[in-house]
Amino acid sequence: MSYAEWSEINLDEAEWIIPAEKMKMKRTHIVPLSSQAVDILSSIHQLTGNANYVFHSERTNTRPMSENTINAALRRLGYSKEQMTGHGFRSMASTRLNEQGYNVDWIETQLAHCEGNSVRAAYNYAQYLSERKLMMQWYSDYLYRLRDGAEIIHFAKTK
Repeated sequence: MSYAEWSEINLDEAEWIIPAEKMKMKRTHIVPLSSQAVDILSSIHQLTGNANYVFHSERTNTRPMSENTINAALRRLGYSKEQMTGHGFRSMASTRLNEQGYNVDWIETQLAHCEGNSVRAAYNYAQYLSERKLMMQWYSDYLYRLRDGAEIIHFAKTK
């Protein structure tokens, strides 16, 4: 998200459309946005909407925020690089969505991972947009429940 440009964000359609030239596999990638993501981006738009980048560099609004900015913020919050990285949020989402039984194709498509089977990759261009939108709304709701104090279950130590 650090390289996201306002021209790629459609708040009315709740989508972030990443152009092919920004993607490893050179295919346009559509990211459905949850209602919480739209609310956050709407708030951010008031601050950076006149700039090209959603999250611009602190030094200039003509360049995107560095990927290292997220990692530096995590370090300042007390997380070591072994505990969490900016990229680790993708892993965390993938793990939780898989644990919830969401379709693997939806999860992998959301993460813009490419099909390992070259024959299937050549023929399958499914985006699963409606399913991914529901999945990401569930994930945002889940994160907000955690933020708002979801019940914590303590387990007894086993010997």
